[in-house]
Amino acid sequence: MEEDIHTIDHPLYQTLRNENIDAFNEARERLETLPDFAHGDFRGLDLRGMHAQGLNMSHAYFRGADLRGIDLSETMLEGASIAGAKISGCLFPRELHADEIVMSLNHGTRMRYNMGK
Repeated sequence: MEEDIHTIDHPLYQTLRNENIDAFNEARERLETLPDFAHGDFRGLDLRGMHAQGLNMSHAYFRGADLRGIDLSETMLEGASIAGAKISGCLFPRELHADEIVMSLNHGTRMRYNMGK
């Protein structure tokens, strides 16, 4: 898994890595194009309050992250892993079935979208 994690060269990525969620939310509202956070490393971060709508966080790693209360329903999470993350109150994309979320949470598997079910 480690080889899939990328350092993302964008100031908003560093803002999230520093857990400055208010600054992230304020700055993202001024952008015409949202940054691509695919393959990002968000392990162990407290991301509560993050406005995640429209972000590409596919194949990202959230091991042990605090995601409580985040609306992820419009966030691309295909291939992301949430092993051991705190997810109480999260709203996940409709395309992610509960079994995919539970498998990722408990075993670290990458979540797959189930478009045909």
